[in-house]
Amino acid sequence: MKILITGGSGFIGTNLVSFFIKSHDVLNIDINEPKIKQHLQYWVNIDINDYDRLNVAVQDFNPDYIIHLAARTDLKGSSVDDYTSNVKGVENIVNVAKQIKSLKKIIITSSMLVCHVGYIPKDDFDYSATTFYGKSKVETEKITWNAHLTCDWAIIRPTSIWGPWFDVPYKSFFEMVKSHTYFHIGNKGCSKTYGYIGNSVYQIERILMSDTTDCCNKVFYIGDTPAINIKEWANQISSLLGSKVYTIPWFLIKCAAYLGDILKYIGIPFPMTSFRLKNMTTDNIVNLERTYKIAPNPPYERIEAIKETLKWMERTEQ
Repeated sequence: MKILITGGSGFIGTNLVSFFIKSHDVLNIDINEPKIKQHLQYWVNIDINDYDRLNVAVQDFNPDYIIHLAARTDLKGSSVDDYTSNVKGVENIVNVAKQIKSLKKIIITSSMLVCHVGYIPKDDFDYSATTFYGKSKVETEKITWNAHLTCDWAIIRPTSIWGPWFDVPYKSFFEMVKSHTYFHIGNKGCSKTYGYIGNSVYQIERILMSDTTDCCNKVFYIGDTPAINIKEWANQISSLLGSKVYTIPWFLIKCAAYLGDILKYIGIPFPMTSFRLKNMTTDNIVNLERTYKIAPNPPYERIEAIKETLKWMERTEQ
C-alpha cells in the first residue's frame, strides 16, 4: 500500500514513517528535513500551503491512505491568521484528496486544545479553545467536516504525546528529572491524559485501517488510559534513574508565577507564569473510549515506555 504522511519529519510523523516503511510505500511531505538520515529517501520538501506543488506530488504518488500531520503547533501566534498551515493547508489537503479516486482513507490531525485544559466537551462539535493555536485547529476540524470527502475519513486529537524523538515540553520534563532540577509543586499534583508515542502509532494505524464511515465515529483522542498523575510519573522516571524528586512549597511556586507575570508584561521571559502554573496543576482527562474500541491493546506499559525513552535520550546525547 502507498501511505502519504504530511509532517513526517515531526515528532509523531518520524515515528509513523519508521513504522510504515517496514511494510508499505511511504512518502513524507514536509518543509523540514527528516530527523532520521535513513528517512531522506522518503521525503520531499513541499509546503502544504503551496497548492500547485502539493497537488502534483500527491497525484504522482497516488496514495491509498493519507495521514495529515503537518501544522504549526506552537502557542506563540497572535491571531488565527498566524496559523496558515492549519487552515489554508488543510483546505489544500482535502481538495487534493478529493481528486485521488483510489484513496481509501484520510486522517486529519487536530488537537485536544480545541477545548481548553480541564474542559469536557459534550460532543464532537463542542469547542472551547482559548489559544489561537486551538482556535486554528477548530478551523481544521470544521474544514474537514464540510469537505464532503468521498473516501472514508477521521479526525484525531493527540493529547500530550511523549517518547523517542519528542521535544519541548515533555523532553524538557524528562531532562529536568534527570538533572535533578524538577520539583513537585507542593501538594498540587494533577492527573492528565498523556500518550506514549509507541501506543499512539498503534492507535493511529488502527484508526487508519478501520471503518469509520459512521458520522458518529469520526473524532478520536490519541492517548493512554488511565491518566497519569504527574507526581507518580516523575517519581517513576527518577526511580529508574536511581534518584528522587523533592517538593517545593506551593506558596513559593505561586510567588514565582506572579513574578513571571510581571516579567512577561515588561517583555522579559521567565519559565513560570500564572497561565503555565494553572495548566500544570489542572486535571485534564479526556474520554478515550472510542479509541480503545478500535485499538484495545496498546503495546507499551508505562514503565517500559519510560525505559525506552531514557534509552533513546542516552543514544542522542552521545
